[in-house]
Amino acid sequence: MKTINIITVRSTVAAGAILASLLISGCVSSTNNALYGKDFQETITEGKNRVFPSVVYIIGLKDDMQQGRKISSAVTGSGVIISPDGEILTNWHVIDKVKDIRCQLYDGNGYDAKLIGSDKDTDLALIKLDLPKNAKPLPFAKIKDIKDLKAGDFVMAMGAPWGLNRSVSIGIISCERRYLPNKSQYSLWYQTDASISPGNSGGPLVNSEGYVIGINTLGSMRGGDMGFAIPSGTILKVLPRIRKYGKVNWAWTGLNLQPLKDFNRNINFNFKNGVIVAGTDPESPARRAGMQTRDRIVKIGNTPVTAVTDEDVPAIRSIIGLLPFDKAVNFSVIRDGKPINFSITPKEKGEVEGEEVECSRWDFTVKAINKFDNPELYFQRKTGVFIYGLEYPGNAAKCGLRKYDIIIKIGSTPINTLDDIRKVYDKSMADIKINHKLLITVLRSGLMRQMVLDFSRDYDKD
Repeated sequence: MKTINIITVRSTVAAGAILASLLISGCVSSTNNALYGKDFQETITEGKNRVFPSVVYIIGLKDDMQQGRKISSAVTGSGVIISPDGEILTNWHVIDKVKDIRCQLYDGNGYDAKLIGSDKDTDLALIKLDLPKNAKPLPFAKIKDIKDLKAGDFVMAMGAPWGLNRSVSIGIISCERRYLPNKSQYSLWYQTDASISPGNSGGPLVNSEGYVIGINTLGSMRGGDMGFAIPSGTILKVLPRIRKYGKVNWAWTGLNLQPLKDFNRNINFNFKNGVIVAGTDPESPARRAGMQTRDRIVKIGNTPVTAVTDEDVPAIRSIIGLLPFDKAVNFSVIRDGKPINFSITPKEKGEVEGEEVECSRWDFTVKAINKFDNPELYFQRKTGVFIYGLEYPGNAAKCGLRKYDIIIKIGSTPINTLDDIRKVYDKSMADIKINHKLLITVLRSGLMRQMVLDFSRDYDKD
């Protein structure tokens, strides 16, 4: 998506030159069968022709409330058609909060699309073209989980960078099992030096045989050209659930896991198998079952589990996340050298991000507290709303309100939900000629504070 600010990216042609020189000198690994013994240009052309007609350009309007008011802007991204009836795989961040999705196909035709389902945790989304009844089957790409993919294998990144027409960049897999802190909840990443620029998000990462092996998602300028794609193994695991439920329906136990060799924390556990419990979330199924910090989980149901390093943890989180809801599962644990069994009943994880509401005359936006999206606020208050964005200059900023203030009361009315604040806002606007001041009670860093909001001034007209 063109507006993505996760990591900044830039283009490169160096990878292609390096690969070409390696091929000429005979240094390309024989394990990359599609390249071995073939002309380099022929390999590029064959792989590109299998997938390129299925690459689409996506554009839509997105509402952003982080600046204290609803701001609509055009966003662009890429996708790949994966079925003849117009299913398109893309990134969650490409279509999140986007309305009026429109896609341009390889032949120049444009169609509206509707959202089938999405998942923030894996950054994947599925949309479908609104095709005429007599439409011909569309060219589509095939997704394949390449079990023996390894660093050095040739790949192509396809998409519509910077909102321009489709393009292909070439490179290699730099790392086939990349762990990214805070972005590897359920999956590792493919790292590649094929250029992934803003707008390439959602486009396919393709191998030399013409299979989609990943979805381009992140890129970086730091340390040279470096991009990251969601592996096809992850895609194939969650795609049927997105089709069926409109989301992945992750299970939640509240377990926080730690590998046996935790390099970042400089902690090594002298065991050959299992994964360490680093902690449990408050009021979670794991804590209620009696699981404790430093317990070593060795089996989940009938499945043995081991995480030696950080790279091994996402696969175990995925096993837990795909457990059935409200059905007890046995966790085999070693505590102080003794085996213990715990029966844990996972719950549905549910929404991982709260809804947002604009209070335009007050000059701020609010958002529902969510334990996954705002854990530090959830620790202070389990339900409620907080100030998500402030407009400068504006009435809310002038009275001393700050971002992340949890709103407890407005006047004498308790605020627990977004509906509560909607009702108070609507009433205040109806009575603005009689009263244009409100006493707002907030929770800030654990302390109660009160501010008088004077919303007599209309900053939009000033």
